[in-house]
Amino acid sequence: MVRTTFKKIVYPCWKPSSVEGDCENGGNGAGSGGIVDGLWWYKDYGKHVNGEFSVAVIEANSVIEDQCQVESGSLSADGCGVRGTFVGIYDGHAGPEAARFVNDRLFHNVKKFTSENQGMSADIIRRAFLATEEEFLSLVENEWETNPRIASVGSCCLVGIICNGVLYIANAGDSRAVLAREEKTVNAIKAVRVSEEHNAKFVSVREELRTLHPNDENIVVLKHNVWRVRGLIQISRSIGDSYLKKAEFNRPPLLPKFRQAESFDHPILKAEPAILVQKITPEDQFLILASDGLWDHLSDQEAVDIVKSSPRDGIARRLVKAALEVAANKRELRYSDLKKVDRGVRRHFHDDITVIVLFLNCHSPKTQSSSSWPTLTVKSPASL
Repeated sequence: MVRTTFKKIVYPCWKPSSVEGDCENGGNGAGSGGIVDGLWWYKDYGKHVNGEFSVAVIEANSVIEDQCQVESGSLSADGCGVRGTFVGIYDGHAGPEAARFVNDRLFHNVKKFTSENQGMSADIIRRAFLATEEEFLSLVENEWETNPRIASVGSCCLVGIICNGVLYIANAGDSRAVLAREEKTVNAIKAVRVSEEHNAKFVSVREELRTLHPNDENIVVLKHNVWRVRGLIQISRSIGDSYLKKAEFNRPPLLPKFRQAESFDHPILKAEPAILVQKITPEDQFLILASDGLWDHLSDQEAVDIVKSSPRDGIARRLVKAALEVAANKRELRYSDLKKVDRGVRRHFHDDITVIVLFLNCHSPKTQSSSSWPTLTVKSPASL
């Protein structure tokens, strides 16, 4: 039986079931505005300017590479009156450093440019992404001689902003945002994908790469039945991955597995996000933003249906648990057995998973008094 085989493989690394809490039970230990419970970090319920929210993270890697934040209240550095909600999901790869850096710097840059322009816009978000990228490249340059590995780490970045009744979604990488919209004519809640993803598995992404790099025959390579940029990485946009953006980092002391035999004159990957801007309507019920670890196991509509049919308190953890149950089933394991698998070994079953659910109030925050606007900062810890 496959079930028996996998138990034999991972048995030495299994831990008592208390290493991971269930959705129904609270955990112990505070962590950056949430609860740490074994491999979990979560805040089951909170209020933001535009409604309520729920956040959950589950660790799979030896060191967690996902980071996230929820910021509600002022979206400007000088308090110029721009109010709303900012959420970010940062799915790191090859290490946690880039995701942690983005978690510290991206919102700061959004606030800076919002103050300069006295308002929110797609251009402000784009500039904040690019400024964060430049700051990280500067960090890589400063640490190149002593810590060359930092040139190989990167992070997907998904940001959602609600401001003055407008929704902004910015994405660089393959995290995803899904909007739940009520369709009264058929009495149903429909899942609407509102983010553009940048994974080489999509034909459109491969075509974009080939257009941008017409003289590079190996810009996308099918390796072990997976499309990869230069045979290495699946995403075409990120913050970090400096070794694929500046040729000066494509040399020793960078590890050989990252070095490219073919040189390049222009960045292979981009940091500029794809941005969607649209007004929020009374039919828009809630947003689900998640790293691709969730979407590996749940479809957009499945996730929306779970949120629609469940209590709001703890809903982010319920979504993660649903994904974990599917992941366990794919390996012919029970969920109760998967819960015993510790970090590191857990990566054979699923990735780090981060989920933020934002419930939307139909009324605009303009109609609220300033005293009713909650101000909060919730950020996932650097390690669990």
